[in-house]
Amino acid sequence: MAETDPKSVQDLTNVVQTLLQQMQDKFQTMSDQIIGRNIEMSTRIDDLEKNIADLMTQAGVEEIEAPPEKPKEGQGS
Repeated sequence: MAETDPKSVQDLTNVVQTLLQQMQDKFQTMSDQIIGRNIEMSTRIDDLEKNIADLMTQAGVEEIEAPPEKPKEGQGS
């Protein structure tokens, strides 16, 4: 086997490190975008729930309560 040139090993290491940094930056950007969209969606859902409650009040409809949750398996009865 031929010996590996230390300069070519260093160059390859630099290229790999650069690519990994670029990937990390892209993933961070995507993660930030997803979190921002989740926050926006949560706000819009909260607004929608409030608007529905207001409409129900205006229509004279009482809010229907959700049935109590059933205990999960393995929890005390």
